[in-house]
Amino acid sequence: MAGNIENKLNISANRKMQKYSGKENIKRAIWAIVYPLFRYSPRTFFGWRRLLLRMFGARIGGKVNIYNSAIIYMPWNLEIGDWSSIGEYVFVYNPGKVVIGSYSTVSHRAHLCAGTHDYTDPAMPLLKPPITVGDQVWLCSDSFIGHGVKIGEGAVVGARAVVVKDVPPWTVVAGNPAKPIKKRIIRN
Repeated sequence: MAGNIENKLNISANRKMQKYSGKENIKRAIWAIVYPLFRYSPRTFFGWRRLLLRMFGARIGGKVNIYNSAIIYMPWNLEIGDWSSIGEYVFVYNPGKVVIGSYSTVSHRAHLCAGTHDYTDPAMPLLKPPITVGDQVWLCSDSFIGHGVKIGEGAVVGARAVVVKDVPPWTVVAGNPAKPIKKRIIRN
């Protein structure tokens, strides 16, 4: 066996920890019951899905498109500005708050992960650092945005990029781990 015997994980302690409040657990249970109304709604029923998310505490701007195959883990921890979109099969794991600015696009199969565990603690408690995505950002297909990350205004995260550090405004990043590759310039 690898590792020092004194450095064992305490999975039993992790499972005994209260990761969510009683109120959050009730909301999670009700959302799980209601979620099929979101998931199986017709593809173009964006208004219906905005309504359902707002009913569960999400702050959704005007003209926001969220596709029915997207998974929103905790709607009450989601905020999206006007004219933004969440594409097909996007996974928003948001025990921590996820804020997406206006005119931003989260392309299909992107993963926003606002949760992690403290791996230095043997009980590995759940941590909930927020994710902030600025205005006019494009998170390309299959990109991964890690906990506690801030994506600056106008940035582009390339396809399949893994972002674990903040991205400066108007910067294009790509790769694993994501690194700046150029500045984003909008042509008029």
